[in-house]
Amino acid sequence: MVSLQNDQPFTQRQLKASENLKKILAKIFINETIIFPNIDSKLITVTEVRISPDFKHAKVFFIPLIGQKKDIFLDELNKFSNEIKFKVSKNWTAKFLPNLKFIFDESFDYAEKIENLIKQNKKSDI
Repeated sequence: MVSLQNDQPFTQRQLKASENLKKILAKIFINETIIFPNIDSKLITVTEVRISPDFKHAKVFFIPLIGQKKDIFLDELNKFSNEIKFKVSKNWTAKFLPNLKFIFDESFDYAEKIENLIKQNKKSDI
């Protein structure tokens, strides 16, 4: 089961809300509901959302399709997080809507590094 840093598992309610928020954000970015001055929202992929137990905060993990501009995407999304939250609120049905903090998802880079290490290890065994 997916767990938080303090080893407490996510509740079913948190998991369901996280998945719902992920879908809403994806629709907002795909439909370009918000026009960002420095980035194209269609290039954003939301990989995961983690909502805190009190539903006050949400970490939104994302990757841009243009990897080299990740810092620009990160700055822009966090700068406009209140506007994004406002757009989310139109489709959000739960009582509380968490504050959004965007975080670059490094898990894909990490997986690629592991894969390359495995390939190098196999080559050296031959």
